[in-house]
Amino acid sequence: MTGSRKLVIVESPAKARTIGGYLGPEFDVEASVGHIRDLPQPSELPAEMKKGPFGKFAIDVEGDFEPYYVVDADKKKKVTELKRALKDADELYLATDEDREGEAIAWHLLDVLKPKVPVKRMVFHEITKEAIARALENTRELDERLVDAQEARRILDRLVGYEVSPLLWRKVRPRISAGRVQSVATRMVVERERERMAFRAASYWDVKGTFTGDDGGGTRPFEARLVALDGAKVATGRDFGDDGLLTAAARKNQVVHLEQATATALAEALEQAPARVASMETKPYTRRPAAPFTTSTLQQEASRKLRMSSRETMRTAQGLYENGFITYMRTDSSALSQQAIAAARAQATELYGADYVPAKPRFYAQKSKGAQEAHEAIRPAGDSFRTPAQVAGQLTGAQFRLYELIWKRTVASQMADASGSTATVRLRADAALPDGTRKAELSASGTVITFRGFLAAYEEGRDAERYAEAGAQDKETRLPQLSEGDPVGTESVRAEGHETTPPPRYTEASLVKVMEERGIGRPSTYAATISVITDRGYVERRGQALVPTWLAFSVVRLLEEYLPRLVDYDFTASMESDLDQIAAGQEDRVEWLARFYRGEGEREGLRTQVEGLVDIDARAVNSIDIGEGITLRVGRYGPYLETTEEEGKRASVPDDVAPDELTVDKARELLAASAEDGRELGTDPETGHTIIARTGRYGPYVTEVLPEPEEPAAAEGAKKPAKKKAAPKPRTASLFKTMQLETVNLEDALRLLSLPRVVGTDPESGEEITAQNGRYGAYLKKGTDSRTLPEGEDQIFEITLEEALELYKQPKRGRGATAKPPLRELGEDPVSGKPVVVKDGRFGPYVTDGTTNATLRKDDDVETVTPERAYDLLAEKRAKAPAKKTTTRKTPTRKPAAKKAPAKKKA
Repeated sequence: MTGSRKLVIVESPAKARTIGGYLGPEFDVEASVGHIRDLPQPSELPAEMKKGPFGKFAIDVEGDFEPYYVVDADKKKKVTELKRALKDADELYLATDEDREGEAIAWHLLDVLKPKVPVKRMVFHEITKEAIARALENTRELDERLVDAQEARRILDRLVGYEVSPLLWRKVRPRISAGRVQSVATRMVVERERERMAFRAASYWDVKGTFTGDDGGGTRPFEARLVALDGAKVATGRDFGDDGLLTAAARKNQVVHLEQATATALAEALEQAPARVASMETKPYTRRPAAPFTTSTLQQEASRKLRMSSRETMRTAQGLYENGFITYMRTDSSALSQQAIAAARAQATELYGADYVPAKPRFYAQKSKGAQEAHEAIRPAGDSFRTPAQVAGQLTGAQFRLYELIWKRTVASQMADASGSTATVRLRADAALPDGTRKAELSASGTVITFRGFLAAYEEGRDAERYAEAGAQDKETRLPQLSEGDPVGTESVRAEGHETTPPPRYTEASLVKVMEERGIGRPSTYAATISVITDRGYVERRGQALVPTWLAFSVVRLLEEYLPRLVDYDFTASMESDLDQIAAGQEDRVEWLARFYRGEGEREGLRTQVEGLVDIDARAVNSIDIGEGITLRVGRYGPYLETTEEEGKRASVPDDVAPDELTVDKARELLAASAEDGRELGTDPETGHTIIARTGRYGPYVTEVLPEPEEPAAAEGAKKPAKKKAAPKPRTASLFKTMQLETVNLEDALRLLSLPRVVGTDPESGEEITAQNGRYGAYLKKGTDSRTLPEGEDQIFEITLEEALELYKQPKRGRGATAKPPLRELGEDPVSGKPVVVKDGRFGPYVTDGTTNATLRKDDDVETVTPERAYDLLAEKRAKAPAKKTTTRKTPTRKPAAKKAPAKKKA
């Protein structure tokens, strides 16, 4: 070998390609593709270890909490490749991400590869030529404290999950899970739904009018609202509590609660009464730009403005970072480097002018609980920023939109304040009512922005407001030029009725915001946490809103009553703080884990708490009182209602009924619709069976009532009665989406029960083609081949054989009316010779050649995965024959690694 060779290892192929382009020919850049090893399942431990202290968790819980790691089955080939590359190297650079997870990946690489050459830890927070050059000149040693913190978190999560999840399996439902952060996030969503369930709406009225005033030679209309009556404040939504009553403060201040009759009379009187300006006040208006993005605020703003989920935001940001467009995307710091501040100010000056940039740079401090300030804010990469127009041709649509958002926010953060003035006018008028004259005060506010400042580049989005009057001050509205005593014209006055609204459900954006404020989780975990609670059935999405399932109610109730510390917000935040202390070298990992798991003094550890939970009443945990003798129970097959009457009734709860919608009236409606006799529609003339309509878990349906089977006669001399024949199953059919349970008739029901409808026979194959209705809509079926009916349910009864055959000639589509196009095309597979594409599937993106499918790994990116990587994934998938599943559970023969030894190797 001639010349010196240096091996650089990063996490992902995309990152490797970008960095490789900046380094010289003496550097080989390889990707580990994420973690190369992890804690195994206890069942994968060697036989001799299963009975010892490692047996339950793959962690020595009786000793120093030493973990037992194994190389992942799908990473063994990668480890072999890295060892081969290391043989030709004179130096090893570990260039994984600069956070705890990246430090841990570097430590595992060091421990597994056991290099005999000098090792250097190389860190950077952006992938540009200049940043990589600086990182090469400023290498450091591996930070064992960060490794300890990551390992403590991994062990902690394993202890909580493996101790508590089996408890949930026994008492709530099999195959569900608990987690240190996921259970707390689930509790947050459940608590918000409880608030909505307890909420009682209050009705109130207000009076609004359209007035006109002189405005420099003309007149200008403006809106004003009644704010006081005889000196007492008129109630708004904020004056009512969630119980539907005026708050104690409102009652103390004698706030006036207007009802419809009074409001209508006031409106009629004020429309006839002259109004004058009682006061006119003008104040300066100033608005500062928002700080540059942290992980949390990026996820929030991408949700509000781009309708991107947290998972999608992080996946897209990962691609932008690894390809050198933005800085590292997992950070809780909103600070910018001096170079970034200079770049933002220079770009703002160039694009908007010197007046739009303040004399001094702006500096931002992070305000969230537990912020580590470890990294810079998320911003465009480089010492000078590329505008969105300059990078548009290199980015996908999602990447471009996210880059533009980051660029705008960063540039705006160094721009001048927006300024102007806010005017507030008070009008007075005497309202002549039948019971006397009332002195009315009306108010209007208007903001005029005279200098837009940072608003020229960017304006921060808002979450949904609970109260209509919220945020009115920031709305740009110009009032007429009025002075005290001026008369104003009255165009119209109207009374408006309102109802208070419950607290809004969390969206991904607002849940991330409150998790950050309370110190629950870390920037790297927000997206994963939300994905977990939705994927595991604790939370469902309704548009942007996160709605808890009844299963979540049961799980949270059990944890609140029997393991309250695990879902306590302050305790969870304190654990995050403790992990920060471990990372800073101020807390010992082993002692901390021992206190948590084994306890200390009179304080029980998790193990003792769980072992003591022998008397949990599963029925009570899974029961929720709806009221008036109706109880909701969470069963193995879904939620159902049950009454406490002597002849108790039951009814399934449809999946589309949210918890806060299940009122007593709704429950009684479901019980009535699901009564044994249901709603009788008539008699089937062919069978003589009664046809009824009911509601079940999956919605309304029709069915037939079959006669009770006759008791079989016992054979003469037989000791036991003859065995009953199995009862036949009644025909059932879901209602079409266009049908209503209350209006469906016998004719509709008989048509539904006649399905599937035979359309005809395929003349080529001889197979029968039927039209039917399923969970995902109307479709045709021929053997095992199905096709979606493009015109929906009505086409089931109308489609002809010729039309059906024409549909089967077309390429097969998914459940929707149109097939999803591939996300990318990568070329022909060298093994199969078929075209390879990237597609988006139910469980995430995957590559396929039409025969073999392979899911992209955690560290693969849709936009940057190479053809070679796709071919490797497909080859690995083909190599894993189903009959050889046990080969993925190979166990190492080595003893548990003494973690500290390899970590102390000097770079």
